[in-house]
Amino acid sequence: MTGLARLSVRGLRSELAGPFDLELQTGRCAVITGPSGAGKSLFLRMLADLDPNQGEVRLNDRERGQFAPADWRRRVTYVAAEAGWWEERVMTHFAADRHDVARGLARQMGLGPELFEVEVSRLSTGEKQRFALVRALVLDAPVLLLDEPTGALDQASVALVEGVLRARLSEGGAIIMVTHDESFGQRMGDQRYRMSQRRLSAA
Repeated sequence: MTGLARLSVRGLRSELAGPFDLELQTGRCAVITGPSGAGKSLFLRMLADLDPNQGEVRLNDRERGQFAPADWRRRVTYVAAEAGWWEERVMTHFAADRHDVARGLARQMGLGPELFEVEVSRLSTGEKQRFALVRALVLDAPVLLLDEPTGALDQASVALVEGVLRARLSEGGAIIMVTHDESFGQRMGDQRYRMSQRRLSAA
């Protein structure tokens, strides 16, 4: 693919990990595998500027430091393996003007509209995981950083999530995804990497 990289990473490092280099073009998915504790989640958090780090990260050739931190995280959006929730009801996590979009995305991932009205504590682990994805997708972020997005899902739900993520890629998004699901990673990954001892290498 020609043109500017959607996300360009050069010498990203901290006292705990790196340095990391990566180029991710529009419409592509980079999949990272590796053992627990290897630094996969740390790398995603560094990209989102949630953990201390140094190095150059650019979005469409614009350096990360040119964005306000909150604006950067809306554009390069991190979804943790176990996302946090700050309100009791599901729907209150979505801006009013995004409710219809959220319902549509939820439906595509097998989540009924009635679940928006329940308390988060009543959701299953798999439902929480899918709603965390919906929460990120409604932001229309150019880049999604997904940490084990299907870790709690059965195969039928994995297939639904995969369809939604492929649609986002076809619309011009880009994804960096950490997963222990080798088959899912093989299907999704245009670029595949392995994390070992907090260093990244091509798989």
